[in-house]
Amino acid sequence: MQASSPGQARNPRLAEFALALGGFGIGTSEFVIMGLMNRVAGDLAVSVPQVGYAISSYALGVVVGAPLISALAARVPKRALLIALMLVFAVGNIASAMAPGFWSFVGLRFIAGLPHGAYFGVAALVAAGAVPVDQRARAISRVMLGLTTAILIGAPLGTWAGNQFGWQIAFAGVGGIALLTAVLIRLWVPVQPFDALASPLRELGALVKQRVLVTVAIACVGCGGMFSIFSYVMPTLTQQAGMSESLGPLVLVIFGIGSIIGNLVGGRMADRNLMRAIPRILIWCAVIQGAYYLAADYVWSGLLFVGLVGTCMALAPSLQTRLMDVAGDAQTMAASLNHAAFNGANALGAWLAGLVISAGFSWSSTGLVGTGLALCGLGIFFLGKWLEARNAQPVPAHSRSL
Repeated sequence: MQASSPGQARNPRLAEFALALGGFGIGTSEFVIMGLMNRVAGDLAVSVPQVGYAISSYALGVVVGAPLISALAARVPKRALLIALMLVFAVGNIASAMAPGFWSFVGLRFIAGLPHGAYFGVAALVAAGAVPVDQRARAISRVMLGLTTAILIGAPLGTWAGNQFGWQIAFAGVGGIALLTAVLIRLWVPVQPFDALASPLRELGALVKQRVLVTVAIACVGCGGMFSIFSYVMPTLTQQAGMSESLGPLVLVIFGIGSIIGNLVGGRMADRNLMRAIPRILIWCAVIQGAYYLAADYVWSGLLFVGLVGTCMALAPSLQTRLMDVAGDAQTMAASLNHAAFNGANALGAWLAGLVISAGFSWSSTGLVGTGLALCGLGIFFLGKWLEARNAQPVPAHSRSL
């Protein structure tokens, strides 16, 4: 059966699988180092906290790479760009596995992070263009399954392999996944219509669009609570709830299952009514993260709420779709900014949670930080709606004549 319009895939599921596999590799690369910090520190002769520089370096690569690549590659056909991004990602990870010293490892993690945001942004655009318009958010959520599955399977498996056979094998394996993804994208992802009018200047125009900036702010602030909890989930459950450290992999699995459920449900909600889905999900985030503050006193209720906090990933397909709707001609830039914003949320949530814990509050107070950030995200959403309504009001006749 032929695709119904240019850019639509003959088999959308195969195209989505190829794109999701790249997301799986990216997610594994991002999260696996958290379970390998002791091994990396020992082999590269640094302290465990210093390994955090490599995590920050990767996140900085995401933030820098998303807008930079989106602007510079404005005229590159999307399928070719996706393949190129996967090749750069493969090189960054394979080189990371071969790093001769710590600071070279930190620099290579920056290079590996550069394609992250642009890949997810372009993959979302391609997936949305490969299906009918009323199925866009669900297609995006299926591509995002690669990232959430990485939390569930990729990172725990990479952590196990890295601890058994050396941390290098985890990054080399991610490089192999990236190379396979590049091949599958070439085979299964359709060529979409080329925009001859695209330019770096036009893509940079997204950075001054009010609705784009509001949506990015919602992602950066509203999603920060999920990361504030996730960053400190292990000391919260082990030191406050009394959980055995041997249950650590189970925590990651439960969070991953919640992320997958939230991602799929969020995509369906967004396809039904996008502008109702976003505030409803933010309210859900505020309630669940606040309840985590109480639930984390006990192991099993804490584990349950770790999974429920994972469902806050429902925001991802909703905000990605909203950015596509408001970006105008700067589609690639806006879509890529969503993932830069999520990394900003990661940094913001972890930083605020660290301040609260350092001030003497309980480990589970990260849940209260999450509630505050979700409510701030909700406030930004309604502020954006108010600004939209104000800007849409017709100018009175007497004012036009002045």
